[in-house]
Amino acid sequence: MANTNQSAREYVNNVFETVKRRNPHENEFHQAVEEIFESLVPVFEQNPTYIEHNILERISEPERMVTFRVPWLDDQGKTQVNRGFRVQFNSAIGPYKGGIRFHPSVNASIIKFLGFEQIFKNSLTGQPIGGGKGGADFDPKGKSDNEIMRFCQSFMTELYKHIGPDTDVPAGDIGVGAREVGYMFGQYKRLRGAYEAGVLTGKAPDFGGSLARKEATGYGTVYFVQEMLKDNNDSFSGKTVVVSGSGNVSVYAMEKATELGAKVVACSDSNGYIYDENGINLATVKRLKEEENKRIKEYLEFHPEAKYFDECNGIWSIPCDIALPCATQNEINEEDAKKLIANGVKAVGEGANMPSTLKAIDLFIENNILFAPAKAANAGGVAVSALEMAQNSARLSWKFEEVDAKLKEIMQDIYKHSIEAAEEFGHPGNLVIGANIAGFKKVADAMIWQGVI
Repeated sequence: MANTNQSAREYVNNVFETVKRRNPHENEFHQAVEEIFESLVPVFEQNPTYIEHNILERISEPERMVTFRVPWLDDQGKTQVNRGFRVQFNSAIGPYKGGIRFHPSVNASIIKFLGFEQIFKNSLTGQPIGGGKGGADFDPKGKSDNEIMRFCQSFMTELYKHIGPDTDVPAGDIGVGAREVGYMFGQYKRLRGAYEAGVLTGKAPDFGGSLARKEATGYGTVYFVQEMLKDNNDSFSGKTVVVSGSGNVSVYAMEKATELGAKVVACSDSNGYIYDENGINLATVKRLKEEENKRIKEYLEFHPEAKYFDECNGIWSIPCDIALPCATQNEINEEDAKKLIANGVKAVGEGANMPSTLKAIDLFIENNILFAPAKAANAGGVAVSALEMAQNSARLSWKFEEVDAKLKEIMQDIYKHSIEAAEEFGHPGNLVIGANIAGFKKVADAMIWQGVI
């Protein structure tokens, strides 16, 4: 048991130093842990029981971390080797749940930061799911369908030993869509000799997937920001919006924001960004990115009045009322935040995982910018994944409108619980602190109830 005579601040600082010592050079993981730990000081001041049970040290250490070799044959018959990961971080409230990411940047730090965030995000959804994450440093760009299939099959040949419908339920993430999930599910089925539909989510709707799953993270982000604006007597109507990225999260955040009356003027990919003062034509972006797999600069071929700029981070210099970072971690730094604030941004909603640095977040809060943190705002994706699990268990398929209505209700509840927790613990309006506390308390209470595990 921890020393309950130490102050809450001392306890948090000591555990954070332990985390850094045990996980050297894992900067992304340190960043995620620091942001959450800082928010929890008021909780430990009011509830020393959490210190007594040493919840922080337990919750920041994964229950299990698996690293494995993924050999696969390219189209020239040459053996390639990548590294695969799965972190099973916390199962206090349900089976591990979290996506699989295929991207060259994937390493232990990235996977652990994502898995740690997933604990609290999943808790916020109100669904019975624990926190996990996985991936590989494989780059699907430029690979043939057969190469991607062979990689996915090799990846699952190891991963299947560690997952199951009641143990660990992966989903998609960056670089992993319905195609990749299908290849992995096929290999899992072959190895297990059973059709366990609930072992993976993000499946194609015709094969056990949920309608509205593709739209869920983007829609959910906008639903959350909508609640935040409504609480401040405002709305998306008539607002100028900038959205980074052009994948699923970005596209459907743009779609929902436009439906609510906003004008989206910019989006990006890893090469650069486009600015269309007349409003982004979403049909063109969908065709380029979802059907033709082309770069965003090709938008100008169809809309020559738009402008294209190299280096995607410049997108945050565009004046806007609402910024929705939906691309990747740490895409908004301190200087980007200063530009957004100087240009009159009113609200920031994080559609990606940890897209703002800690200094950027501090600036937004200090300047009274409405700020929707990722673990709350982008929880719609995993929420609908949990709804997919429920449909699989019941052997049912719900209509799009039914799933979308449940998604909106979940996002409204996340906002309500986050804003109430912020108020209760002395930081009214601070959704970073509120979301962290609301997500933490449910998991911490479950861990105490289950004993020392």
